[in-house]
Amino acid sequence: MARILRNETDAPIVFTYHTKFDVDIARAVKAEFLQKESIRALVANISVCDEVWVVSEGAGENLKSLGYEGEYTVVSNGVDFAKGLAEQDRVREVTGSFDLPENLPVYLFVGRLMKYKGLMIIADALSKLSEEGLDYRMVFVGGGADAEEMQNTFIHRGITLDVVNEDGKVITTQGTKKGRVIFTGAIHDRESLRAWNTRADLFLFPSTYDTNGIVVREAAACGLASVLIKDSCAAEGITDGRNGYLIEENGDSMAELLRELGKDPEKMRECGRHAMDEIYISWESAVHDAYLRYEELIEKRDDRLFAEMLEHRSLLERKRLGGFITDSKGFNERRHRHLSDDFYEFAAELHKNTARMLELQKSFYYGMEENVYDVLDGIGKSSKNALTGIGKTSKNAITDLSRSSKNAISDISRSSKNALNDIREKGEEIKKVIIDDNKGTKI
Repeated sequence: MARILRNETDAPIVFTYHTKFDVDIARAVKAEFLQKESIRALVANISVCDEVWVVSEGAGENLKSLGYEGEYTVVSNGVDFAKGLAEQDRVREVTGSFDLPENLPVYLFVGRLMKYKGLMIIADALSKLSEEGLDYRMVFVGGGADAEEMQNTFIHRGITLDVVNEDGKVITTQGTKKGRVIFTGAIHDRESLRAWNTRADLFLFPSTYDTNGIVVREAAACGLASVLIKDSCAAEGITDGRNGYLIEENGDSMAELLRELGKDPEKMRECGRHAMDEIYISWESAVHDAYLRYEELIEKRDDRLFAEMLEHRSLLERKRLGGFITDSKGFNERRHRHLSDDFYEFAAELHKNTARMLELQKSFYYGMEENVYDVLDGIGKSSKNALTGIGKTSKNAITDLSRSSKNAISDISRSSKNALNDIREKGEEIKKVIIDDNKGTKI
């Protein structure tokens, strides 16, 4: 659709790549050859765009790994959270009904509850803390296909679970070990999300799927540092220990970090303040950067159109000069002076030729239509005559067949009678002979 619009308006197409399509396609399509064909079609479509934006370098490299050979521009996401902590009254209103002691670390995850976002790394890390007798609070905000499975994971591991049901009531499953995990369900109110980010001490986001986790910058807006997987897309721009924390992609690495940070809460808060100052990107800033880039693309388009007009103008001048080409100053001055007139002349001629082509297509179509109707009429008449002829022939054939059948039956009947008479006569002759042979013996 965008390519059709580009042909109509000459507006450039900007494609933004912000997910890992190979992962999405693999989840949706199981046949490997269909996956490859889907990716091939996807890359071919992306390649015809005027510019490709990616939300991170990692996203760009992922696109390259799929076969894309063009250039890309990194345009980071911004967030609509205001920079700063939420009001304490709002924090108490949103989080006050949950068991969140002030002296315990509160860890937070916000997003779709899908295991490919690294949720099992969080579960493994928290299980280790619980087994060691370390107390904490873990809050999952969001819904998703793997929510129930994750909840059952914590229950089976003996960790106390609080789940907010559809009626807004908290259903508690008591565990035998230290720690408490809370599932709030999906929260769409932006201020409520800001309240949770303000209340938490650390944001856990061990996802290698996300290309640029907006939730990480939302957390940073509220002075909350994140724990991320080293070398992941979400970890771009993070300096370990200063404005975030980087771990290996396993539960042991996360547990080791949480164990260490639990001894020094102020260290987490300081890291959060650096995140607010260094990785936070406002929505206004992101839109401004995108706006400037759009302007550059439009200027490129205008330059290209102007170059095309100059090229066409040059062809017209060569035609007027009988093919003579000159680079004289006077020629160039006249070329620019008459550029506009020539362009309109070209446009008018193009319009006229296009209209003529359309009329030719219409005439051709209508001529074909008339021919088709003539053919159909001919077929109809021929079919009618053929059916009439077949009817007459069939009737005559049936009459002849009936007459022949009657004659044949009469002949058979006569032949049968004659045959019977001959048999009787022969029988009498045989009888007479037998009697003579037996000299009058009665038979």
